[in-house]
Amino acid sequence: MDLQHILEYSLFGLPITHIAIAITIFLLGLAFKNLIASIILKPLRTIAKRTKTTTDDKIIAVLDEPLKLSIVLVASYIATLWLPFRSFDHVVDLAIKSFETFIIFWILYRMVDKFSNLFSFFSSKFGKELHQDIQHFITKALRIFLVALGIMAVLQEWGINVSAFVASLGLGGLAFALAAKDTVANLFGSLVIFTDRPFKVGDWVETPAVEGYIEEIGIRSTKIRTFAQALVSMPNATLANTPITNWSRMGKRRVKTRLGLTYNTSVEQMQAIIQEIKTMLKKHPDVHQETILVNFDEFDNSALSIFLYFFTKTTVWLEYLHVREDVNFKIMEIVARNGAQFAFPSQTLYVESLPK
Repeated sequence: MDLQHILEYSLFGLPITHIAIAITIFLLGLAFKNLIASIILKPLRTIAKRTKTTTDDKIIAVLDEPLKLSIVLVASYIATLWLPFRSFDHVVDLAIKSFETFIIFWILYRMVDKFSNLFSFFSSKFGKELHQDIQHFITKALRIFLVALGIMAVLQEWGINVSAFVASLGLGGLAFALAAKDTVANLFGSLVIFTDRPFKVGDWVETPAVEGYIEEIGIRSTKIRTFAQALVSMPNATLANTPITNWSRMGKRRVKTRLGLTYNTSVEQMQAIIQEIKTMLKKHPDVHQETILVNFDEFDNSALSIFLYFFTKTTVWLEYLHVREDVNFKIMEIVARNGAQFAFPSQTLYVESLPK
C-alpha cells in the first residue's frame, strides 16, 4: 500500500490525516504548555522585577498554572476543529465553556491562598491572640464558598437550574438539612470560639474530655495535641459548650502545701522557722510578692502543721517545678538550722502496767 492510499484511509468516517493532525495539535499543546506560558508571562515577570512590592509577583504565580491549563484547552479546541463530529459540537462547546468557568474560579481560589494576608486587617480586630486563627477561618470559608459557587456556575452552563433543583428536592432537601445540622452547629461553635477567644493556637487547655496544646482551630473542629502526642479532634459545637481551663492564661502559678514538724518543737523554734520561711519567700526572685501566707494553723494527729500559700512568677510547668524544688531545699535548711525535725505519721502507745 503506497503513501497515497494511506493518506486517503478513513477511520470512523474521518480522514486519518485529520485525526493525526488533531492528535498532533493536542500533544504539542501538552508538551509546550510550560514554554508558551513562560513566553507569555516573561514581560510581566520583567516588569515585576522592577517594582518593590510583591503583589505583582503573587499575581503572576496565581496565573501560572491556570494559564498552562488554558493553553492545553486552546490546543484541544483547535484539535476538535479537525474532527467535525457535528452531532457533538454542542457538547464540545459546553465542555469548553465549563473549563473556562473552572479556570476563572481556579484563579480566584488561588488568589485567596496567595492574598490571605489581606484579611489580616479584619482579623486583627479580634486581638493579637486570635489574629492568625481568624485569618485561617476567613480563608477556609472563602475557599468553600468559591468551590460551591464554581460548581453551581458549571451546572448552569449545562442548563441545570440549580435553584429549581434545590427547591425540587423537597423531603430530600429537608433530610439533607437535618443531616447537615451538626455541620452548621460546628460552624456557629467556631464563631463563638473566635468571638469569646477562650484560647489560641499553642495554648495549654484542659476540658473534661481532653488535655493538651491547641494545634489548629478549624471551621468544623479544633485539634488538640495531648501530652502523649496523640491528636484529638473536637467538634467546635461541643467545645463551645464545654468548660475549658486555659492554663496558659495564668498570670502566676499557685503553690499550696503543708509543712509538718514534730510535737517536740518549741514555741521559739516554730516562731523562728515561720519567720525565716516568710523572709526567704519575700526575697526569692521567682516568687510572686502579692500573696505570701506562712502560718501555724493546725495541731495535726502526728505533727504541728504549718500552712504555706504563695505563687510563682512563672507559669511554665518545668520552671515552676524548679522554683518549688529550690523553695523546698531552702525550707529544709531553715528547719535543720533551727534544730527542728519534720514529722511523719506515727503513734505513741502508753502501757499503764505490764503483766507479772
